[in-house]
Amino acid sequence: MIKAFLAVFFGGGIGSVLRYGVQMLLHEKIVPYNFPWSTFAVNIAGSFLIGLFYSLSARFQLSDEVRLFLTAGLCGGFTTFSTFSNDSLALLKQGEVMMFAVYVLLSVALGLVAAFAGAAIAK
Repeated sequence: MIKAFLAVFFGGGIGSVLRYGVQMLLHEKIVPYNFPWSTFAVNIAGSFLIGLFYSLSARFQLSDEVRLFLTAGLCGGFTTFSTFSNDSLALLKQGEVMMFAVYVLLSVALGLVAAFAGAAIAK
């Protein structure tokens, strides 16, 4: 039990740092902040990775701790529903109703497609 908690703890820390790095890279170096690109990118990438990791863990019979490290930990720390929700609310507050709709619909649809693609690639 303690191994599982530690796996999630360390994976979550690494995932959070990776997410922060992507945010700094995208918003400070590449794209101005007029659309929540970093949250969008990490959530789609994380959806792909969680599909991939779950399938690989089943295919290669990885231990529960490794699976938890990669999925609940790394992917859980890397992706962020709370930031997605906050970014969505910010778009609404700015009166960007169309941008809000595009962001929410694309995030959910592409997230599901990415998770499916990750799972399919791993098989």
